[in-house]
Amino acid sequence: MTYAVLADVAASVTDLKKDPMGTIREGGGETVVILNRNEPAFYAVPPARYEAMLELIDDLRLAEIVRARRGEPTVQVEIDDLIAEAGGAG
Repeated sequence: MTYAVLADVAASVTDLKKDPMGTIREGGGETVVILNRNEPAFYAVPPARYEAMLELIDDLRLAEIVRARRGEPTVQVEIDDLIAEAGGAG
């Protein structure tokens, strides 16, 4: 059976057990696919990449909202009025 490996760096579960931080460090900041019996078991994603993924997902959700609201009536507001309301809300 074949599997898609969605990372440029791979390590075995055995390597990960022997030296978890070394295995991730060898990824050089890239996502590391962890293989179990030559099958992808999971992906170790560095914090910066994970944060970027979450931001992208958030952007996609916001884009969906924009598309859904396209064509709805708009309301004109003054930024000074909004700031004044926010200041008085506390």
